[in-house]
Amino acid sequence: MTRTQISFDPEVHRHARRRAGDLGISLAEYLRGLVARDLGQVVATADPSTVFNLGASGNSDIAASKDAMIAQAFEAERLPHIGTGTR
Repeated sequence: MTRTQISFDPEVHRHARRRAGDLGISLAEYLRGLVARDLGQVVATADPSTVFNLGASGNSDIAASKDAMIAQAFEAERLPHIGTGTR
């Protein structure tokens, strides 16, 4: 990608940022899409659902239990090496 700097009238900039936000994308992505469509290029859209349901949490509450889970992971990593002289 090549970096480009452009200037907008403040009201146009505000409306463009709001529209990009409504679409859930950055202003830069919004403008790239507009230019691509104007030039007749295919605009690829990402499906945000692809990052969901990638694994199973086993109904664990990570937000509430993250400190305990991190401690448990460190402990599990440390224990197999005790007394073996290896790490």
